Amino acid sequence: KNYCHNFMVRVKKHREIFNREHQADKLEVLKEKHRPDQIRTPLLKLMKEAYDKGFSIIKERADNGETGVNLANAQSFLTDEIVHMLYDVATDYVYHVPNPTKSERLCLAAFGGYGRQEMAPYSDIDLLLILPYKKTAWSEQVVEYMLYMMWDMGLDVGHAVRTVDECIRLCKTDLTIKTSLLEMRYIWGERALFEELIAKYDKKIVKGHAPEFIEEKLQERDNRHKKLGDTRYVVEPNLKEGKGGLRDLHTLFWIAKFIYKVHKVSEIVEKGVFSDEEYYEFQKAEDFLWAVRFHLHYFAGRPQERITFDVQKALSEKLSYADRPNV
Repeated sequence: KNYCHNFMVRVKKHREIFNREHQADKLEVLKEKHRPDQIRTPLLKLMKEAYDKGFSIIKERADNGETGVNLANAQSFLTDEIVHMLYDVATDYVYHVPNPTKSERLCLAAFGGYGRQEMAPYSDIDLLLILPYKKTAWSEQVVEYMLYMMWDMGLDVGHAVRTVDECIRLCKTDLTIKTSLLEMRYIWGERALFEELIAKYDKKIVKGHAPEFIEEKLQERDNRHKKLGDTRYVVEPNLKEGKGGLRDLHTLFWIAKFIYKVHKVSEIVEKGVFSDEEYYEFQKAEDFLWAVRFHLHYFAGRPQERITFDVQKALSEKLSYADRPNV
């Protein structure tokens, strides 16, 4: 009963950010008025208005004290809906193919932070567009249409367009790509391509390579710490990359995910890696860091990970910190 109630509350809160049914109705009106080659400008206006409205609602929730992880999930949800809607317009209307061939398929997947469903207000959209085995004129048109629409909306898209085999080949030589794809999440499109990539990733990248991956990630962490001072006590800390920051929490999760094939941090407790107390501390730290990161982005109006002197006072006030006597 409580689960159902919480689920309905979550659905309602998501619909406030982006109501798919309402936007679909508006889209149908545009289709009735505009041919496929004429719809781009009014569609851009519709998408921009929908995104800006959702963005404002999330910011209002942040101002009202919403927890950091919930805000990160909400920003990811808004992005999902925009990507989903754009794909449908591009494939079902603008470049519709009545009888698509096997090569005229495409899958949209999130990777990196977006794959974890964790996005800051001005984060890059880490979007992987999976091709079956080669590029076609159709896939190039769809990809180009979607990317230019998102760029014109003012969104930063960190995209990759690859076949399944290309993804696997790059994972073997690039630790960043290997880690990013560890957090792949299906968004929309040809699901079979996503399942194929997951299966090959598990078989060729994960299986039997846990010790190597752990060593690589710990070395990467040590190098990052050295680059940023190798201390938690800095006057202008880097919230994301600094020692004790979000990236350190991510590293813990990446290692556990690679070894135990878990999808959520809570599953690490079930595996006996975290105690209940350690899991609580992990959640508390993650929530705090995400709340700070959201307000930091809002203050800067752009991606910003360093808590610089000029924002520290305003940031502490926003998070309800105050001077205390005799401290």
